[in-house]
Amino acid sequence: MRLPRDLHPVAWWTWAVGLAVGASCTTNPFLLLPLLAVVCLTVFSCRSDQPWARSFRLYLWLGVVVIGIRVLFRIVLGGDVPGHVLFTLPSIPLPDFAAGISLLGPFTREELLSALYEGLRLATLLIAVGAANALANPKRLMKSLPPALYEIGTAMTVAITVVPQLSDSARRVRAAQQLRGGPQGRFRRVRGLRRLLVPILEDAFERSLALAAGMDARGYGRAGEASRRQRRVTGALMLLGLLGVCVGVYAFLDGTAPRLLAWPMLAVGTAVAVAGFVAAGRRVRRTRYRPDRWALPEILVAASGLVAGAGLWAVQRWDVAVAHPGVLAMPTVTPAALAAILVGLLPIWVAPPAPTVGRREGAAAPAPAAREAVAAR
Repeated sequence: MRLPRDLHPVAWWTWAVGLAVGASCTTNPFLLLPLLAVVCLTVFSCRSDQPWARSFRLYLWLGVVVIGIRVLFRIVLGGDVPGHVLFTLPSIPLPDFAAGISLLGPFTREELLSALYEGLRLATLLIAVGAANALANPKRLMKSLPPALYEIGTAMTVAITVVPQLSDSARRVRAAQQLRGGPQGRFRRVRGLRRLLVPILEDAFERSLALAAGMDARGYGRAGEASRRQRRVTGALMLLGLLGVCVGVYAFLDGTAPRLLAWPMLAVGTAVAVAGFVAAGRRVRRTRYRPDRWALPEILVAASGLVAGAGLWAVQRWDVAVAHPGVLAMPTVTPAALAAILVGLLPIWVAPPAPTVGRREGAAAPAPAAREAVAAR
């Protein structure tokens, strides 16, 4: 049996970013829906019972809201795409400087499908990031960051705990209101949303600020001293590295640019940026107690996300009809694209079980035979 332990948080974020990249490479609903199912199955199978793990349901609702907003914006700002008209709204004329934009008017089936495809892609990307937030321990993630990103990591740790705190606060406030005889029934709960929303926001922000104050009291986020020369050297290295990376990426995407500005400039810019990170990390001194190690499960989990993202990127590159089918024909899928998505399910079998409260209580409780022997004595 595999011992319960926390997987390295960077492995979970690498897996989630790979799936998010794959979602950004396609608008095919027959690929996005399996990708969304892979994310949900992995989260429900591998998450723990910590507060940040219970926030995944909130990301699912945010995905539904994103799809609805996308369709609503298409209804308001559409009306100029020919096709099968579903309904017609009164059109609002706009001045000449707003040429190309129309308000309301006829809404076609093609516009609806386009809005659903784009909204589903954005929702899948958002839910993939939410999966990483639900699976990875944010405190261990901050501990795993390099010294150069230590200050930014402290702020990010406080920021990404807001959504889990919202979920936990919603559960606590809802339970407290039910104990006090709060509104029952779905319609009454909707009407009492204002009574529920204000305590949730207040409690979540207070707990996040308390976390920030506690971390500041323990010395988190405090930078070491550096001379003016060291700061100038670090800033120059970071600026030159970012410029080199930007030039290399632009030349890589633009086929008319000289090839000398593509991979060579990208490699040089990355090397200079890494040198800047190393120089910035020297002034941050900290100790690590029991640092997280990378083992075979971490490597397999991270590789599964990268393989899924690379597979869907390859589908976008060499099979555009499958990645972006349009709205005039039925979307199709290929076995290679589905196989690339199903690789993302690998963490279900290779990731160690999360140390949940149930397992901890089971490990702490004596066995039945031991209890009987104690009772017999």
